[in-house]
Amino acid sequence: MKTPKQILPLIEDGIVDEVISQLMSGKEASVYVVRCGEHIRCAKVYKDVQHRSFKQAVKYQEGRKVRNSRRGRAMEKGSKFGRKEQENVWQNAEVDALFTLSRVGVKVPQPHGCYDGVLIMDLVTDNDGDVAPRLNDVSLTAEQAIEDHVTMVHYIRLMLCAGIVHGDLSEFNVLVDSYGPVVIDLPQAVNAAANNNAQEMFLRDVRNMRLYYGQYAPEILDTRFGEEMWALYQAGELTAETVLYGEVADNHAEADVDSVLDEIKAAFEQMQENQERIKAAQAPEDD
Repeated sequence: MKTPKQILPLIEDGIVDEVISQLMSGKEASVYVVRCGEHIRCAKVYKDVQHRSFKQAVKYQEGRKVRNSRRGRAMEKGSKFGRKEQENVWQNAEVDALFTLSRVGVKVPQPHGCYDGVLIMDLVTDNDGDVAPRLNDVSLTAEQAIEDHVTMVHYIRLMLCAGIVHGDLSEFNVLVDSYGPVVIDLPQAVNAAANNNAQEMFLRDVRNMRLYYGQYAPEILDTRFGEEMWALYQAGELTAETVLYGEVADNHAEADVDSVLDEIKAAFEQMQENQERIKAAQAPEDD
């Protein structure tokens, strides 16, 4: 296929040898299957801010720091240089998160470097060597749903122990290879301790997984791992080995109407977000 202009410098530098096909086009990036020597990998080409449709980016960027004070001031002022640096921080957040999560035991694509807005990483495949499907495209038995939900809760717990909240976790950001779920798409990952929205995002991530797997195994719908893990995290008692029960003692005998309304609003926003993902993935990609 025609080589995207953002990948041309990588071919000139010998990092990529060939672009084989386009894998998908999403709200913040397009992904291509590429050949790097003897290895088949994927190249994630980030869209610039003018063409990126990711909503409420400021909420996700809160708490991200840069060591260089000049860059930090430029980012705060919103100058041309500052916007460029903000883009670098946005892209490097995914690279840093991938390396960190891979190190602590979360199954993610192995990154191989980010070059001027192009992230090179392993291609996740199934038993036949084909591109692994998204969780949204997989049908599960009740037994598989329960097993994979346990795995995802463990991954989410490991993320939180590492101080990271995915922030956009759903069935569209999980692949399924021959061994189970693989977490992808982390440019919006947030610092659990430094972002005021971290708790809300964390609980939403857990809820999305509960609702998806719960359609195959309804007993999952009664679990409350999100609230349990966050309470343990705040108390400094959450570890990779902490036994979780998926239960939380209610503090109020009566229903919290505001919390219920927040749940409904969040679910509606997630539905709209998912619909936009599908439209973006189906839209033709511009050169």
